[in-house]
This record gives sequence, C-alpha cells and structure tokens, in this order.
Amino acid sequence: MDIKEAVFWLLDFAGYKRTESYSTDLTLKHSVKKIAPEKNNIKFVLPQQSENNNFLYSYLQSKRKISKKCIDFFVDKNLIYESKGYHNIVFKGKDENGITRFASMRGVFDKNGYVFKCDVKGNDKNYGFNFVNDKSDELEVFEGAIDLLSYCDIYDDYKTNKLALGMIADAPLETFLKENQNIRIIRLCLDNDGPGRVASSVLKDKYESRGYKVIDLPPPKEYKDYNDWIKSLRSKKTITMEKYR
Repeated sequence: MDIKEAVFWLLDFAGYKRTESYSTDLTLKHSVKKIAPEKNNIKFVLPQQSENNNFLYSYLQSKRKISKKCIDFFVDKNLIYESKGYHNIVFKGKDENGITRFASMRGVFDKNGYVFKCDVKGNDKNYGFNFVNDKSDELEVFEGAIDLLSYCDIYDDYKTNKLALGMIADAPLETFLKENQNIRIIRLCLDNDGPGRVASSVLKDKYESRGYKVIDLPPPKEYKDYNDWIKSLRSKKTITMEKYR
C-alpha cells in the first residue's frame, strides 16, 4: 500500500468512520500499469490451515448468509480455507497453472464495527481471488470475495468465471484476461457506492474499446453490494428469483 491507503486501512481496522470525497474524474490508480509484487524479499507463504473449517462455515452462514452449498463449492475447489490460530478465512488467487499467487484474509470475529482484513505478505496484487472455468467465455468481476460468493449463491451460478479485485483497480482483471483469452463477456458487479460506480464506468469504456461485451451489473440500487442483497433476501426467506442480470 502507499501511505494514504495504509492510513485508511488502519483507521478502518480501528473502527473509525472516515469520509473521502471521490472525484468524477474517470481515472483508476492501477488501470494501466501492472502492480509490482511486494518487495523487501518477503516470501509469499500461505497461513497454516486449521484442522477444520468450523469458524469459516459459522461466520459465512450466520453473519454473511451464504449457503452451505456455496461454501462447500469453494472449500472443495481449495479456493478458501480457515487458518490455524486466528481462524481467519483465507481467499486464494491462482494463476493459469493453478499456483496460488495471491491470498487475502478476513477475520471471523467482528465486534462493534471492528473488522480484520489484510492481504498475505509477499502476494502478487496482479492476481485476485478467482474461479476459472475454461469452458465459459463469461466473467463476473467483483470488488470483494464475499460479494463473489453472494452472487454465486443468488444466481446458483458455479459455471462462469469469477474474479474479485480486492480493490477498485483492474490490475487483477488485466492478468486474468491475459491468462484466459477465451473471455468474451465481462459483467462488472461492483458496489453501488461512489467509487464503485466511477470504476464501473471507467472499466466499461476501457474494455469495450478492446472488443469485449461489457455489462454493468451492480446489485439493485437499494443495496450497497451483493452481500447486502443476499442478506436481505435471506431475511425475507426467499432466494428464488428471476435472473436480474
């Protein structure tokens, strides 16, 4: 992170509410240049895996309203797991050869607005949490991993390619498209807040100019993101719906 990102991350972690004005200038920090992997000779080592995924299932099902079927899918694909010790959820981003290049962690013990989130040291931010199906030419793009899971659950969609950027910058998207040249359709499933809407506009123009069919597909306007949407659907005890997309 640069200094500004680091300060904001620490403020968020400490539970402070912050306000930042977002310019309508359609630029993204990493929209062109690739992000250099973390330096200082930090070796990328995945956190040790817990003996089971009990805390992972409990958090995603009770707090995030993700179904066991959806969680099972990603656990079975070895894309998420629970770390030993702190019991964080680890989300893995693999390259075209199935080698994990990126990993982020998300705590399961949220309390009074305190949230633990961070990337594993030494990761390559040109990758993001992803699911690859080389038989599909469609790709859905999200800001966060839990929104990606929420989308899969809402639409019962475990066939199309999916990518969580972990930010509103497209270095991971550039890498994914380079490594998966079968992609023809991109759905931008970014948040309904200011940064998400600006990023969607920028990315839509950028990738349409490259010949992709790009669809802006945020959740319904009354929800900030896909996880907000699925929590609302589950509270109403209904998840069956026509394809919004």
